[in-house]
Amino acid sequence: MQITEFLKHHYKHFNAAALIDAADGYIAHLNEGGKMMITLAGAMSTAELGKSLAEMIRQDKVQIISCTGANLEEDIMNLVAHSHYKRVPNYRELSPQDEWDLLENHYNRVTDTCIPEEEAFRRLQKHLWDIWSTAEKNDERYFPHEFMYKMLLSGVLEQYYEIDPKNSWMLAAAEKNIPIVVPGWEDSTMGNIFASYCIKGQLKASTTKSGIEYMMWLSDWYVKNSAGKGVGFFQIGGGIAGDFPICVVPMLYQDMEMHDIPFWSYFCQISDSTTSYGSYSGAVPNEKITWGKLDITTPKYIIESDATIVAPLIFAIILGW
Repeated sequence: MQITEFLKHHYKHFNAAALIDAADGYIAHLNEGGKMMITLAGAMSTAELGKSLAEMIRQDKVQIISCTGANLEEDIMNLVAHSHYKRVPNYRELSPQDEWDLLENHYNRVTDTCIPEEEAFRRLQKHLWDIWSTAEKNDERYFPHEFMYKMLLSGVLEQYYEIDPKNSWMLAAAEKNIPIVVPGWEDSTMGNIFASYCIKGQLKASTTKSGIEYMMWLSDWYVKNSAGKGVGFFQIGGGIAGDFPICVVPMLYQDMEMHDIPFWSYFCQISDSTTSYGSYSGAVPNEKITWGKLDITTPKYIIESDATIVAPLIFAIILGW
């Protein structure tokens, strides 16, 4: 069986059925002329989601992405330093001393995978310094993802490639020039490094455009792209990657008084944060109606499962695999 045929034969109930329904709803949304935002939280880039997400981008199955600063950089780190990563399958059994030993050996752990500091962080740092400092000298300002695009498209990283570049979603996004929103970029390794240069007086904070400017840009994009079938919202995980962009609709309606602005026209969240009280990531989609984000008629799906398992399967169905 092909992947889609297998899934549709076996996935009939509960979270499995929700997966099928969400994938079918995604396809219907695109077929009816809609556009889709995908939001990436957690460590989806380190989980190598690029193996399926990059093809989604190339085939125009996603029109805009919102992601954390970590996901923005970690896909590129995987691209240039994959062979230096260290897998720790027994991560649940590590003692504090084991964790300290990883730190001493310049490994930063993400669940069962350790990112190598020298080959990943520092390898990107020197090239980003060149791009950041050049922009500042030329009195230019860019968004965080635009700096990453410049680095990728310049070719300076090609000498380091350690995976098939077709599996890098950031490279696919750069080649398509797909818009990305990166709220809270300073909460990332490259954001921290940029801040350190600012503290040392080597760069100005204003050289990188801010989160407020991202929201201003997104509001303009949404107004221009929400006509007709509208824009769908496919949320992987919780956190700021989803919380930030979904608020653009109530902001436009309530604060800009654009009372004809459409709601998000499709919503799906994959999360292992089960339904709970007071947890935004555990809130059921209907709660978003009260905040002016979703309409009563918006198709709504929630899949309470591991996104590293669910997202590639949904993408496989959308891609016809």
